[in-house]
Amino acid sequence: MRSLRVALAQINTTVGDLEGNANLIREYIARAAELEPDIIAFPELAITGYPPEDLLLRPSFVQSNLEVLDDLARETAGKPYTLVVGFVDWRSDLYNAAAVIHDGRVIDRYHKQHLPNYGVFDEARYFQTGIRAPVYSVAGALVGVNICEDIWYPGDPTAAQVHAGAEVIININASPFHAGKGAARGAMLSTRAADYAVALCYVNQVGGQDELVFDGASLVFDAEGRAIAEAPQFKEQLLVADIDLEAVFQRRLHDPRRRAERIGSLWAGQDEAIAVSPVRVGAPRKTPARERLEPLSPDAEIFTALVTGTRDYLHKTGFDKAVIAMSGGIDSALVAAIAVEALGAENVTGVAMPSRYSSEGSVVDARAVADNLGMELTTIPIEGPFSAYLDALSPTFAGQRPDITEENLQARIRGNYLMALSNKFGWIVLTTGNKSEMAVGYATLYGDMAGGFAVIKDVPKTVVYRVCRYVNERAGREIIPRSVLEKPPSAELRPDQLDVDSLPPYEVLDPILEAYVEDDRSFDEIVAMGYDEPVVRRVMDLVSRSEYKRRQSPPGVKISPRAFGRDRRLPLANRYRP
Repeated sequence: MRSLRVALAQINTTVGDLEGNANLIREYIARAAELEPDIIAFPELAITGYPPEDLLLRPSFVQSNLEVLDDLARETAGKPYTLVVGFVDWRSDLYNAAAVIHDGRVIDRYHKQHLPNYGVFDEARYFQTGIRAPVYSVAGALVGVNICEDIWYPGDPTAAQVHAGAEVIININASPFHAGKGAARGAMLSTRAADYAVALCYVNQVGGQDELVFDGASLVFDAEGRAIAEAPQFKEQLLVADIDLEAVFQRRLHDPRRRAERIGSLWAGQDEAIAVSPVRVGAPRKTPARERLEPLSPDAEIFTALVTGTRDYLHKTGFDKAVIAMSGGIDSALVAAIAVEALGAENVTGVAMPSRYSSEGSVVDARAVADNLGMELTTIPIEGPFSAYLDALSPTFAGQRPDITEENLQARIRGNYLMALSNKFGWIVLTTGNKSEMAVGYATLYGDMAGGFAVIKDVPKTVVYRVCRYVNERAGREIIPRSVLEKPPSAELRPDQLDVDSLPPYEVLDPILEAYVEDDRSFDEIVAMGYDEPVVRRVMDLVSRSEYKRRQSPPGVKISPRAFGRDRRLPLANRYRP
């Protein structure tokens, strides 16, 4: 039986750490080599990390990445395997490229053809479009190599490579996560494999980079579109699979559609397959071990993405300890649970900062969450500074009724406390605002928005509750007390304050926000969904008026299809109201 053994290295790179990324590549080459693969493939821009953004405008960065590529190529001299490695190429312009390396040299350089320029992507800002769709002869198999977005489009370059004879497609990726994306991605890949009667090997990077999280979930499909090997989400993994080339041939004999499709394809005029490596000879190879994976539930997926994004942001920016304001509420409880999972309880400190309006229950709940997580909790009351602020401002505020000004003073005192602890001990402040609050501006600039990383800024309030329940189910005990889950949300900045005094119930608010923020629905469309006109108009106005606040908020983990910041970019001075 003709077969091709492919090893997919699902690794966690760091943008700009060229040496560290190269050493990680070397580590996985060494691990893969023990399994005698024909091809070892690494993710998109594995040498530079993804996305490198404006580092690409520095010639020294591009040149250093090319030097790393040359070093990796030289180290393959005399080795039987072929490498496919993502890097930045320079050929009178920049290209998002994949190097095909064998026996000490770069045999060829594939240039990405479909450059995404939507959502979080900005590749047209940096890269030129590739025009070649080469096919390589590797260990007796005809192999096409392309990059990420190239496989999302039906047609070329995948079609051109198949029409030129490719039996296997290696697609290298840096495909960011959002909740539910994995199922859609898997369905698309299965369709491509079946439509083109080609074995498809999809390798994705894993880990957090700034606000993005990459979930890995690398896959191998046979020519029928069936997944024959898969890697877990959110973990580094070497996925090894044997491709049955005879099955690809047999599938094509029974599905001759490509004969007509070849006419006029990009394949015409292409050179013959580029020779890379001969057929491997020797004793039969042992079948690689394969674990059966259980898919993560939607809430488990979100929790794991938040943990991954938080852990990697802190580690890649040089922090190993964090501090969190513990209010006794649901949001700070979830952020604490994420931080402890990401960093370890010994590296997370909670701070309770009660005021004259803090209920005894909130103080008790904050202590219970900290104890259940095994993290330290310190208490620093804010009454003294708050009273001093009020006294100092009383002459200026004479004759004015108390309002949101006095509420925000408390939030800003707490923000000052947290930043003082950050300065003194080198801890990063993790803020606790959720997407619902960020959307409507129910947060205080330089107060509860002050910090270095906003862990749940893309998590709606209703999802916060769901993920908290998952935290308890996962632990098999009450990490987040029932009292926290069941009490009405409150900022506790004035007597008897509740969130519903200022906002619609979150069960109403969140669907309206999803329709307006993520789906760009108009006022009339949202009202037609069954929501009250005054409520919809007020929510939309709050979202529009709060853009300036969100622009000043810390980065945070993206888990939705459209997050504030990188995804949704609106002008601050903007009078349009849909």
